[in-house]
Parts: sequence; C-alpha cells; structure tokens
Amino acid sequence: MQQNVGTTDRTIRAIVGLVLLVLAFTALSGALAWVAGIIGVVMLGTAAIGWCPPYTLLGINTCKMRDS
Repeated sequence: MQQNVGTTDRTIRAIVGLVLLVLAFTALSGALAWVAGIIGVVMLGTAAIGWCPPYTLLGINTCKMRDS
C-alpha cells in the first residue's frame, strides 16, 4: 500500500471524521447515527494510514512525491 492521501487531505479527513463521530454519539439517533459513526471511523482510518482504496481505483493521488 503506497500512500495516496496528502497532508491537507488527511487533516480534512481527520476533522470530518471526528465531527461525524461526535455527532453520532451526541446529536443523532437511530440509523443516521450508525451511518455517521461508520463513515467517521472510515475517514479517521484513511487519515491515519494515508491510503484510500477508492483513490487507488480512480487513480487519484493527493500525496506529494518526494524527490529522490
């Protein structure tokens, strides 16, 4: 797994993931809370590892390449 999620993208994913989890546990109920919680966990996970499977399938890479 080569990283395909850049720093800005990871930061946005982490913030959105945290907001969704907070909403899932505090403000939402029922199925909407479950959906928000699952999406929040997935967004935090992709932010933590720096790899997004749909990006791989679509050929998207927001990670800057380092010069060798």
